[in-house]
Amino acid sequence: MTAMPSEDGSTRSASVAHDPHDPSAVPAEWWERMAARIIDAVPFVVLYYILFAVFSALFGPADVIAAAAVDGARAHTSLPRLIAWLISGAAFAVYDVVLHSRYGRTLGKHVLRIRLIPAGGGVLTTAALAKRAAMLPGPMAAMDIAVLNLLAGVFLFVVGLFILVDKPSQQGLHDKVAGTMVVRRPR
Repeated sequence: MTAMPSEDGSTRSASVAHDPHDPSAVPAEWWERMAARIIDAVPFVVLYYILFAVFSALFGPADVIAAAAVDGARAHTSLPRLIAWLISGAAFAVYDVVLHSRYGRTLGKHVLRIRLIPAGGGVLTTAALAKRAAMLPGPMAAMDIAVLNLLAGVFLFVVGLFILVDKPSQQGLHDKVAGTMVVRRPR
């Protein structure tokens, strides 16, 4: 258990038990969650493009000759993109698990004053956080694979759609699987 300073200067544990009937546990709005994800994603998008440039330089020239006969200009970037997605996606998942397990929130959630809690009370477990975090990077990497890109896109759409249609808890599919819930922190 790690103590973290709160807005009032006191410290609290990130894995404090939660009463799901607590009136201060109001589900976060979809836009708060999206804004937090965007804030969290920016460094990993930058990492992706750096890795993509590096792997394109490493794998590009030999792959271009083979790609020209198969799929034209786009094919030579598939392997570098896939490797960059896998590495940056794994880094994002680790970031997500570590910050949620230590503090109950990521940097984006901290900025938006929202937090992740166990939906049924109790504490956030690493296994639940890993399940939750794994549901986004994998499908995003699969979007670069021709056979899987449509399925991955539909899956990611459904994950986000759950937040809008699941009333009153507004849990995304990743939250349902992990048994978690994103709520507003008291203002």
